[in-house]
Amino acid sequence: MQWTVDSTHSSIEFAVRHMGIATVRGTFGTFDVTPVLNEQGVLIDVTATIDVRSLDTGVDQRDEHLRSADFFDVAQFPEMTYRSTKVEHLGRERYRVSGDLTIKGVTHPVALDVETSEQVKDPWGNQRIGAAITAKLNRTRWGLRWNQVLEAGSLLVGEEVKISMEMQVVAPAEAGV
Repeated sequence: MQWTVDSTHSSIEFAVRHMGIATVRGTFGTFDVTPVLNEQGVLIDVTATIDVRSLDTGVDQRDEHLRSADFFDVAQFPEMTYRSTKVEHLGRERYRVSGDLTIKGVTHPVALDVETSEQVKDPWGNQRIGAAITAKLNRTRWGLRWNQVLEAGSLLVGEEVKISMEMQVVAPAEAGV
């Protein structure tokens, strides 16, 4: 069954080291995630489309630079996509989701660690499940290479990006498991 993400109670965040001394965090505010669960409530597939234009780090000048051709080039590539290729149920509420992440027209595999909550019924009678999702990736694999080497040899922008997602998903009406 295809479930729906409650976007008002879900988020996609990223974190990158800046000058090797601090972490800059940001979010993607517009996204469409489609999880598919079997009759027992076990995740079997997921797809996602993220509007890169919706990225927000809280600093307009930095956000514009990230949207530019130096990084995401949103004029040419306004979206990034993820499509699972394998979902491993590791027991209880844990999964390892392998899939293909496409950024700027470049696709590479990325594994997601997923931990779900138990299913609950909300006050309106809908079945819901929460999911905490994490991943790490090297941004340069997707052509996000802009950088500067600082005097001490560290990079202005770290290459490792930590991804953190919190998702609340809702079962189709009358379809709780």
